[in-house]
Amino acid sequence: MNNTVVRTLSGLVFLLIMVGSLLIGPIAYAAVILFIIAVVMHEYLEISLGKSYMFPRIFAILTGLSLFLLLFLILEYKLEVKLLLLVLVPLVATYISLIWEKNSENYNRNQYLAGSILYTALPFALTTLIVYKEDGSFDGTTLLFFFIILWVSDIGAYVFGMLFGQKNGHKLFPSISPKKSWEGFYGGLGSALAFSIIIYYSGFSDFNLTHTIIIALIINVTSVLGDLAESQFKRNFGVKDSGSLMPGHGGLLDRFDGALTSFPLAIAYIKLLSLF
Repeated sequence: MNNTVVRTLSGLVFLLIMVGSLLIGPIAYAAVILFIIAVVMHEYLEISLGKSYMFPRIFAILTGLSLFLLLFLILEYKLEVKLLLLVLVPLVATYISLIWEKNSENYNRNQYLAGSILYTALPFALTTLIVYKEDGSFDGTTLLFFFIILWVSDIGAYVFGMLFGQKNGHKLFPSISPKKSWEGFYGGLGSALAFSIIIYYSGFSDFNLTHTIIIALIINVTSVLGDLAESQFKRNFGVKDSGSLMPGHGGLLDRFDGALTSFPLAIAYIKLLSLF
């Protein structure tokens, strides 16, 4: 099957799962995010640590899953915030389990255990802060707005990059990603901003026009930087794709690299300004 067809079909399945989970309800949302966290953390640790650190890796992933799950349960069932301290159990176990590590050469790479939690799990855990309204009801539309801007940015960057950036274009960051161009960057930026205006006037945004545009701008620019950061991470370890879960796309870390950097900043903007 043609690679473009495979890429389109797998992307469509991914899109339906993400949109469906946010529209169906909190349990579907939690199940999908837990799966994503587990896979993305596994891919990150597989690249950085290889086959070493089996038990520390398991506890690190459990820490990431616990971080999201505890925040979700606190908000969904109105539980005490202090229950979040339970995340310390798998976190401490992660580093205690290192005492059984025999290979001293591996030990200087243990920072990737914490890196997997902060870089891959924390951004998804923070999404719980924008899927619940002030009255405690679940509403996934703001997070869906985030994903739409992210996807539109990617599509716009790809289309404009192919049309104007391939032959005589200006390279964005050739040492990390030779195919990315400034033409693609501006195409993605313009697409994101245009679509944010469409989203606002369609009544889909919970924010005024200015904040809607600013959030789209934050997501677009920082997602590009996140994409480059993940590309540099893979390049340092000589890896092309983070995995093969999504045919034609690579792994989930490849699909969510932009979200890992852009979503936390967009959420911080919303919370710091008390917009939600």
